[in-house]
Amino acid sequence: MRHGVVATLVSAAGFGFMPVFAFYAYDTGMSVTTLLMLRFAIAAAVFLGWLGLRGRLGRLTGRQWMTLALLGGGMYATQSLLYFTAVQRIAPALAVLLLYVYPGLVSVLSAVVERTRLSWTVVGPILVSLAGLTLVVGPLDAGLDVLGVLAAVGSAVAYACYIVLGSKVSASLSPTVTTAYLAMFATGSFALLGLATGGLDLGFAPAGWGWAAAVAIVSTVLAIALFFVGATALGPVRASILSMLEPVVAVLATWLLLGGALSWPQLAGGAVVLAGAVWGILANSARGDASAEEETTAVPASSKRTAA
Repeated sequence: MRHGVVATLVSAAGFGFMPVFAFYAYDTGMSVTTLLMLRFAIAAAVFLGWLGLRGRLGRLTGRQWMTLALLGGGMYATQSLLYFTAVQRIAPALAVLLLYVYPGLVSVLSAVVERTRLSWTVVGPILVSLAGLTLVVGPLDAGLDVLGVLAAVGSAVAYACYIVLGSKVSASLSPTVTTAYLAMFATGSFALLGLATGGLDLGFAPAGWGWAAAVAIVSTVLAIALFFVGATALGPVRASILSMLEPVVAVLATWLLLGGALSWPQLAGGAVVLAGAVWGILANSARGDASAEEETTAVPASSKRTAA
């Protein structure tokens, strides 16, 4: 139990530092597309290499290949692009808080997909998160980058859709295998996007390689692996709640390292958003119950910022 708690908290800290690492990478002249392509390429190489050495790659069916291509190359790549764009345009801490609207969205989307009644336990989490969202964003005429805010909210919507769909179609694969192939397909998507738009440029300052490696190793490979350790020891619901440390770390790291700070109303709004997120996790768990709990959290665990 103790090792599970430590692993989960260290994982959350790794995820929390990711927007800060990304900020420094952008400062070297690296584009969003280039950073994401490098991030997923490194992560895919590590995960696939580890699985290959242990003989755990397994054989995928044609349906599984298509599903993982859709999830990794399409939906998750879209979520990552929106999230990292938000980090580039608005305060990283603000982007993280806006992303955490997703657990409430998952509650509503799951109920719609499963055609269950929209009870207070379904609608409540998203209403609480949206209430906090209004405090976090504040007046849009206060110099806040509207496109950055929309990108962050869009990443939460895309992430929620990805989780709901992914929990239905990839339960037959282990989280590690799922993560490895999602990263591989995401790499391909960003490579193609970069070539098509001219956004793939390796002419950034040499320090950019270090920051890209930090995003890939510290905030992706190690953070995901440690989350798996924590989820195995504690259960996915407890691990997900402990992972709420991520936005706290992001806010503190932004303040200490980047000199940015959120206002008191924004911090209060962030607390409300996270309260809605915890409620959403508990509500989703209550609907899933025992055997379904592992299935519905396999993809969120692996996708926990394979982006974000």
